[in-house]
Amino acid sequence: MWQVTSQKNGVSALGLQRVLGLGSYKTAWALPHKLRRARVRPGRDRLNGVVEVDETYWGADDQPVTGRLTYDKALILVAAQVDGQGIGRIRLRHVQDLGRATAHGFIAEVIEPGATVRTDGLNVYEGLKDYVHDPHMRGPDPRRASVLLPRVHRVASLLKRWLPGTHQGAIAHEHRDDYLNEFTFRFNRRTSASRGKLFYRLAQQAAQVEPVPFDLLVTPKHSGRWSQVNIP
Repeated sequence: MWQVTSQKNGVSALGLQRVLGLGSYKTAWALPHKLRRARVRPGRDRLNGVVEVDETYWGADDQPVTGRLTYDKALILVAAQVDGQGIGRIRLRHVQDLGRATAHGFIAEVIEPGATVRTDGLNVYEGLKDYVHDPHMRGPDPRRASVLLPRVHRVASLLKRWLPGTHQGAIAHEHRDDYLNEFTFRFNRRTSASRGKLFYRLAQQAAQVEPVPFDLLVTPKHSGRWSQVNIP
């Protein structure tokens, strides 16, 4: 826990294996994944006030995105709370599609009813109930999006720099939310002057979440490889 919280940008499984002297990469991979599940505090507060919401894509950089539809890239919804000229808390979610039900469900999950939801005017955000919808129409120029919704675009930019920087982009889609939870945990506590507070918070939350056995962490494509690895 100290290793993953004391490093500003986190630590990869390979880096953790080296610094702890673990003989098994399987162990080094499982430990931070278990801790990523603990990054989400049970019953955490939802965002409030004015919240920017937009989507971004990650992965398969050589494949262009046609409209809002993709099969090779991961689609990520981003919510960023407005805090004056800055960014307050954030929420991220990897989703399979950008339909109205998905967009509305994400907003209901992470934003308090009564809040103002600021979007780029995409039709999937229309018809929001229990929220004040504040659409800022982007128009035909996609570059205007970063001007109209600067906070979510700043968050997306930082996320895309963090993933390849710490983890070399080697992240399977099925584990995407775990990494998004880690990024959210770090971002929302970025102003903390004490690494010890982050360690304490992670330890506290790890004691509150349900256990995550190894079999629940791995996917079928990993299972054969792990069976050949001995745990020290």
